[in-house]
Amino acid sequence: MYRSEFYVFEHDQPKAAIIRNYTKEDFGQLIEIQSECFPPPFPSELWWNQEQLTNHVELFPEGALCIEIGGELAGSLTGLCVDFNPNHMEHTWAEITDNGYIRNHNTNGNTLYIVDISVRPKYRKLGLGKLIMQAMYHIVIEKGYDRLLGGGRMPGYHIHNKQLTPEEYLDAVVKGQLKDPVITFLLRCGRVPLGIANNYLDDEESCNNAVLMQWKNPFK
Repeated sequence: MYRSEFYVFEHDQPKAAIIRNYTKEDFGQLIEIQSECFPPPFPSELWWNQEQLTNHVELFPEGALCIEIGGELAGSLTGLCVDFNPNHMEHTWAEITDNGYIRNHNTNGNTLYIVDISVRPKYRKLGLGKLIMQAMYHIVIEKGYDRLLGGGRMPGYHIHNKQLTPEEYLDAVVKGQLKDPVITFLLRCGRVPLGIANNYLDDEESCNNAVLMQWKNPFK
């Protein structure tokens, strides 16, 4: 099981932080984090539910990480293991994550796939998303997976979709000509784009597209 203790800084003030596996005792706070990250009009029935979270900690506890600051859960990152073929990239979020229930978790798979990452808004300037992503890279190495993979939303794309294809928008973000709230963040975390997944998620801002982004195990 994973546990790392360190400090983060807010206005030069150190704050004790812990990244660890989340457990059933954390479910209430995990759902609360979802409500803060995805407030109305986002439908509350799409927040984590008890059955999904139970599956996370029972089917693949190594892929259920949270970060706490001063005893409060500040964010979480959830993954499952799949067998991924880079030559056949097309899939939807619902298909590859079993709608977040991860009953399709494959103990013999080659890829740690990110289901969700959420950080409370009040903690977002502390760099917690990058820290917890790096913790999941440790899991990739420890378990011997080929890569970490996930579909990144591209919420800035709707502003440019009449002028640019999804591929052209991604190219502009990678070149630094445009910034995207999610894709630029994932680039800063060390993730590398593999390509566009069309109809990945019902997401008006991304025009239903996502960027498949990986971090390859450097020891494989």
